[in-house]
Amino acid sequence: MKLITVCFLLLSLIASAQPTTRKTLSTGRSAASTVEILWDNAGVPHIYGQTLEAMYYGFGYAQMESHANLLLQLYAQARGRAAEYWGPQYLDSDKIVTLFGVPQQAQQSYNQQDAEYKPCLDSFVDGLNAYAKAHPEAIGAEFRQVLPITPQDVLAHISRVICLEFIGSAEAGAVRAMPPGSNAYAIAPAKSASKKAMLIANPHLPWEGFFLFFEAHLNGPDFMAYGASLVGQPVLNIAFNNQLGWTHTVNTIDAADRYALTLQEDGYVLDGVKKAFETKAVTLQVRQPDGQLKPQNVTYRYSKHGPVMAGKDGKTYAFRFAGLTNSSTAAQHHAMAKANNLAEFEKALQRMQLPMFNVIYADRAGNILYLFNGNVPIRSEGDWPFWQGAIDGTSTKYIWTQTHPYKDLPRVLNPASGFVQNANDAPWSCTYPAVLDPKNFPDYMSPVGIPIRLRPQRSINLIKDDASISFEELVGYKLNTGLEAADRFLDDLLVAVDQNPDSLAQKAATVLKAWDKTTNRDSKGAVLFAAWFDQFNPGMVAVGWDPKHPVSTPDGLKDPKKAVSILRNAAEQVHQRYGRLDVAWGEINRFGPAGQDFPANGSSEQYGTYRTIYFAPDPKNPKLNRAVAGDTYVAVTEFGEKPRAQVSLSYGNASQPGHKHNGDNWKRMSDKTLREALLDKQAIMSQLEKKETLQLKLKP
Repeated sequence: MKLITVCFLLLSLIASAQPTTRKTLSTGRSAASTVEILWDNAGVPHIYGQTLEAMYYGFGYAQMESHANLLLQLYAQARGRAAEYWGPQYLDSDKIVTLFGVPQQAQQSYNQQDAEYKPCLDSFVDGLNAYAKAHPEAIGAEFRQVLPITPQDVLAHISRVICLEFIGSAEAGAVRAMPPGSNAYAIAPAKSASKKAMLIANPHLPWEGFFLFFEAHLNGPDFMAYGASLVGQPVLNIAFNNQLGWTHTVNTIDAADRYALTLQEDGYVLDGVKKAFETKAVTLQVRQPDGQLKPQNVTYRYSKHGPVMAGKDGKTYAFRFAGLTNSSTAAQHHAMAKANNLAEFEKALQRMQLPMFNVIYADRAGNILYLFNGNVPIRSEGDWPFWQGAIDGTSTKYIWTQTHPYKDLPRVLNPASGFVQNANDAPWSCTYPAVLDPKNFPDYMSPVGIPIRLRPQRSINLIKDDASISFEELVGYKLNTGLEAADRFLDDLLVAVDQNPDSLAQKAATVLKAWDKTTNRDSKGAVLFAAWFDQFNPGMVAVGWDPKHPVSTPDGLKDPKKAVSILRNAAEQVHQRYGRLDVAWGEINRFGPAGQDFPANGSSEQYGTYRTIYFAPDPKNPKLNRAVAGDTYVAVTEFGEKPRAQVSLSYGNASQPGHKHNGDNWKRMSDKTLREALLDKQAIMSQLEKKETLQLKLKP
């Protein structure tokens, strides 16, 4: 007892010795409230609000503190005015945003906000502006002109990111193409060593711009949620609370369509009749190098299908995206975080305000759930391949007006296998053996009969035969850098070398025989195997993908002699570039910028790696590659009497130039370690870096 007392006294002394910032920040409302932000030494804010409004105020304040410049850039783009602030390089972005009417729709969405959630949104925005007012010196001078932020800016940002970039990335000219990414597991008690349900959250996205995540811990009356938010979002998008948790992966959903129009004079043909385009004149201001604004007049066209654009092929297309008019995406995420059980969580999902993303869920009661979530259009006819190409725009029968209700979506609850997973594969492989039959769903719901890629296969293979998975084992699976491609083809390649002797290929085979089939930082052989597999194609396999053996095919080599020839070519390339064949993976693949870098691990999904990291050539050093995408936020959570979680955020929890936690996680990434999520104040205070107490005024 004395020891416990001494420990608490020491913690109290530590807490009292920490730097504290107390500010009085008024929102112009009538009742006082307090929010406390405890920043831990990983740069994660633990926010404690006396009300939910105060909590979200602190969340906005904290996001701005870590990402001010980026937030202001993103909100400016969501306004469709970025070219006005910073020049013509943003003009294409502004045209897309204004063509689709995102700012105007945001105003309507704000007017339609749920009465319960609207004050939370307003308070989040107040927090953003309060930080900017209190710390103008911390914000880049070129970004301050965007202030103040409005709730409409935030709603426009949500719509732009989810609808125009995620859903419509291939159709509406996204900023950059996204690599296929995200892993997720939910493990049932029957398959858990502790008999407690477990969850892995592991989105993969580019490490820049609106793809970045912000990690936070939110606490308010009857509310606790720990997780991550895409930067600029006013809620946690992936999170767990004391009772349950969920994650998202990008799903194989088609919620965006492109219609090829047949032009006739100044209109278009629909059902055999010439129709006139609706038009809208917009003036965009474009800042010139001398600082002057130059107006650019644009006239947008709209058909019955939707906004119209000219394609790069010279043809004219109209676009139709589901979810653009959803007003309560953020409110739904708030309700998901507030839920205490499966019924409440599904009630939140049934709002159908989140236009896409799989949902993988686990809870303290032992339930696990997979949901193919999103606004899937109800289409008159056609299968998945039909709706992937340009649709005939001359017939109204292809212009959908409704989306499928919740009950129509592929859903699996508590399968006998004891797990659900997703690695961006179709819903039919969400568990193994499969329990969903594609025949029970419309042909356009999701692709059927296409090969399961190697990463989803590895996702299933890692856990399907493990009847008792411990928390530590699950962390190990998440960090697994093995290559499914090596498991399938390396043994056959080595046999082929023996049967088709070649001096250089034999030297390469010696390196590959000693390799452990991983892409750990010290793995010698991974560089050589990747160089060989990069030249591999489906026509070279002996056994192609077989739906009867979905997680063990493709397999084998059809032409062993050709495989050896390719190995020789790969060996020549590796030796020429690096001077030897046994170069370590982490020697040439790096985490972090030059001068602050560490040897990397993990690799591209094309090799079937669960620890997915994408690399790009270093422009200053042709012998090096730098990690640019892949694993972002990671949370491995076990739902016991109290949740336990280990977490990571690959690039650190800030993007603001000069911020202590901008890029401070590279060594942990190199070491393949996670950190404990700090969920109670005693643990937080033991790792406290800074404390901020904000006094604000809120409605009673």
